[in-house]
Amino acid sequence: MADPVTRLVRTILPAGVTFLLLVTAAAVAGRAGADRPVALALPFAVIAGATVLLTRLRGAVVTMADRITRRRKVTPYSALTEAARHLRSPSLREALPGLARALADGTGAQRSTIWLATGDRLAVVASYPAGRSGAPESAASLPALLSRPGIAYAVPLLDAGELLAVLAIEKPESPVTAQDRALLNDVAHGTALLLRRTALNTELTEHGRRADELVRELHGFRRRLAGAREVERRRLMTQLSRATAGRLDALRTHLTAARATLGGHAAGSALRLARAELDELIDRFRVIARGVYPAVLRGQGPAAALEELVADLDRPVRLTGDLTVRAGWAVESAAYQVTAAALEVLAAEPASGEIRVRVAHGDARVRILIEDPSPPVTAEQMRAVLVDDVERLAVLGGAVECADGNRGELRLYAWLPDRPDTSRESLP
Repeated sequence: MADPVTRLVRTILPAGVTFLLLVTAAAVAGRAGADRPVALALPFAVIAGATVLLTRLRGAVVTMADRITRRRKVTPYSALTEAARHLRSPSLREALPGLARALADGTGAQRSTIWLATGDRLAVVASYPAGRSGAPESAASLPALLSRPGIAYAVPLLDAGELLAVLAIEKPESPVTAQDRALLNDVAHGTALLLRRTALNTELTEHGRRADELVRELHGFRRRLAGAREVERRRLMTQLSRATAGRLDALRTHLTAARATLGGHAAGSALRLARAELDELIDRFRVIARGVYPAVLRGQGPAAALEELVADLDRPVRLTGDLTVRAGWAVESAAYQVTAAALEVLAAEPASGEIRVRVAHGDARVRILIEDPSPPVTAEQMRAVLVDDVERLAVLGGAVECADGNRGELRLYAWLPDRPDTSRESLP
């Protein structure tokens, strides 16, 4: 029910309107010189018209009375119904101001506030009546908020012991009743569900965004893997062409010569040369097969595969670093291939200088450093030889850098992420 002040204003407003209409009608009739019967009937007609008019405008009269007294005819039940309606809003921005108003109306509080926990502090996110413009109100903690002079009653909202929000009312001129406490507790339960629902929606949105990112990364990885396969196919074609073209031509020449001189000493010599070329060609095919993907690489890792490789080279090679750490198949294969290709060039001819190879694995990356104090090629020539390997590492997210030193030495640095889907970085 409405409070006495509101009821008084609602009574005075219709009476005042009727009185004004009577005075206005009497003044108009006096100026117009109306006769006595009309003057006697005029007040009754004015009252009847005012009654009909005020009956139709009853809602406007009630609204005006509420505005004058700044109060509303709200019961705890109707306030809870209004709060439930706002709790169905799709977002906090839409729901919290309505909840603050329902609390103020239902408890008759001078002001109601809703505080949200942001980090270590509490900040007002909704209030009724609205606060002054400027910096938002805040409190250092829940005890600091409860110790404020204006706070008459407050209900904290907890989730697994963590403070989410606080509902508070200010009633400096009247006590907090049991109905006020019950209304605050009911609205607090609904607000806690609203906050939990909002948090779950936010989490679901984040999961959806992350799923989209993973799908994009998967498509990118598939493209890079297809590129790596294409690079490997071109490399194999180049290796086979280099290994077989000249030797097959020589074998054909020797066989032709042997057939032409079959039966003589020259035929035996040509057949021996053909056999030597054939043996060398077979050995070369074995080297290529071992360089494509040695069996020991899958079973024992790149260190064992490199040790097997350097054992057949014409120059001494020293391997150091993280030789026992394993990575993914694509990473180990790429690291082995670029190292094997570089060593094949540097150790093509016998020399006394020792080639140093260091392998490092850390910070989610595999790094390879090759140093040759007396290289047979320049850095530019090495880069030309490693074109396919550089492209393969780039596809997997890595890179290769080769430079000449001040004393003629050559330094090759290669790196790639230990997972092929790691994003690319520039060389240090």
